[in-house]
Amino acid sequence: MLGAHPAGPVRHTIWVIQAQLFAALPAGPPGFTYAREFLSIAQEAQLLEVIRTLPFEEAQYKEWRARRRIVSFGGRYDFTHQELTQAPPIPEFLQPLRARLADWAGVPGERIEHAMIAEYRPSTPLGWHRDVPQFEDVLGVSLLGHARLRFRPWPPAPGARAPGKSISSRARRT
Repeated sequence: MLGAHPAGPVRHTIWVIQAQLFAALPAGPPGFTYAREFLSIAQEAQLLEVIRTLPFEEAQYKEWRARRRIVSFGGRYDFTHQELTQAPPIPEFLQPLRARLADWAGVPGERIEHAMIAEYRPSTPLGWHRDVPQFEDVLGVSLLGHARLRFRPWPPAPGARAPGKSISSRARRT
């Protein structure tokens, strides 16, 4: 079907501005909020400069070692004993990010008591999991790369595979 369009004839049943196709983000599960470009390129670069020097270790989940590497501050969850253990305090270089996250989430900064930095090297898998009950609000910031979060209801229906919901974003490259 041909229609009259200011730019000339087009073959569409409706007129579409391409940017509108990507303007809306998919809705997340209840309680999920997404902030595009939360950090500037300069802020991201400053964080990465320090993060690259941290003593990362492979994450331990009971008898399994994950391929993702982590470093924890303020507390570290021990999956073998299912308890939160001590970790070094949140370092100074993370304090501005902590304050920004607290302001964005509408919580006092001191309420953000734990920080975990995870490193996902190329082709590092991350399977379905749920955060442990010791953590209430979970605030995440993705640096340097693509982030895809997949959600599914908990607990899943007995005998049924719970459908997932994906939210994906592409971080700016520095």
